Amino acid sequence: MKRVASTILVSVLLLPALTLGAPSAPERRMNPNEISALPSFVKRVEPAIVALHVRNDEHAVSSTRLGSRRFGSGVVFDPRGYVLTVSYLLLDAVGVEARGRDGRTIAARVVGLDLDSGLGVVKLEGEGPWPAATLGDSQSIAAGARTGTVGVDEDNGLVQVAGAVQAVQRFSAYWEYMLDRAIIVAPASPQWGGSALVNELGELVGIISLRLGEAPHANLAIPVERFVPVKDELIASGRIASRPPRPWLGLYTVTLPEGVVVSELSPIGPALRAGFRRGDRIVRVNGVAVASQEEFYEQLWARRAGDLIELAVQRDNKVQIIAVPSVDRHRLYPVR
Repeated sequence: MKRVASTILVSVLLLPALTLGAPSAPERRMNPNEISALPSFVKRVEPAIVALHVRNDEHAVSSTRLGSRRFGSGVVFDPRGYVLTVSYLLLDAVGVEARGRDGRTIAARVVGLDLDSGLGVVKLEGEGPWPAATLGDSQSIAAGARTGTVGVDEDNGLVQVAGAVQAVQRFSAYWEYMLDRAIIVAPASPQWGGSALVNELGELVGIISLRLGEAPHANLAIPVERFVPVKDELIASGRIASRPPRPWLGLYTVTLPEGVVVSELSPIGPALRAGFRRGDRIVRVNGVAVASQEEFYEQLWARRAGDLIELAVQRDNKVQIIAVPSVDRHRLYPVR
C-alpha cells in the first residue's frame, strides 16, 4: 500500500513538470497593422457613417445662402438604407450622392424633412442591408458626459473628435428656429454638418448641426429625442404631418439690448410683402409683449400656419401694427 501511495505521490509531483514540458500551440501575436487606433465609440458607429454630396437647385433662394453644391455627413439609422442628416443640406436638392466607408458611391434621394427640428432623411438606393448605428437615449445626456463626434471630410476621410457635453440648453437662431433642448459639445469638430454625436457606448444621441461662437468653437447637436418618435412618419409622409404646422413669416431677427430687431427679410417670405423693414423692433405679437427672440417664437408658434399674425413694431419712434398672413414653410421645400 505504501508503495502504491508513493507511486501516486511521485506522479502528482511530476505532473506540473510534465504539463509544462508538453508542446503547445504557438501564441498568435497581433500584427500592429491589424490593431485599430480608433476609440471604441468611433469603431462602433464608423460603418454607418456616409458622405453626402448634394446638388441643389442653383436658382433657389437657399442656394444663395448655402450654395448649390453642398457637402455633409450622414448616419445610417435603419438597415434598409435610411440616413439621418441636417435638413439645410437637403433644401432644394435635385440630386444626392453618398459614399460609404468602403469607398462605394451610392445614389440617394431625399425622403423627408423636419424643418422644426432641423433634421432630414435620405434613402440609399441599392441592395442592403446597410450597417446601421444604434439609436441611444439623448434625454439622459447631461453636462459633463463624454461624447464623440464622428463624420467625414470631402475626400471621405474619417474625422473624429473626443469631447464632452458643455451644456444642455434652449437654443434659438435668427431663421425662425428654436430647440428647447440642444446639446452643446466641445471641442468642436472641423466637419460638423450631419456628423454623428455618440455617447461612450457608440450609440447615436445627436446630429451635429452648427459650429458656435469664436475659437475655440463648440458644436451644437440636435438630440435624437426629436427624431426617434417620428422617424417612421417622416419616412412615410416626407414630413411630420401629425404635428400642427408652424406659422412662418420669413423674418430674420436678433436680440439686442433694446429688444427683438429685424436683421434681414427672406425674399420668399410673407413678411417682406407685408412691409417689414430691417431695423424694425418687434414689441408685441398678437397683443403680447415680447422682449427676446425666444419670446417672439413662443408667441408666433402659439398659432398655426395660415393664421394672420399681428405684430406691433417700433419704427422711427412710432409703433405700428403690421398684419402678416403666415405660411407653412414645408410647402416652400417640398420633398421631390
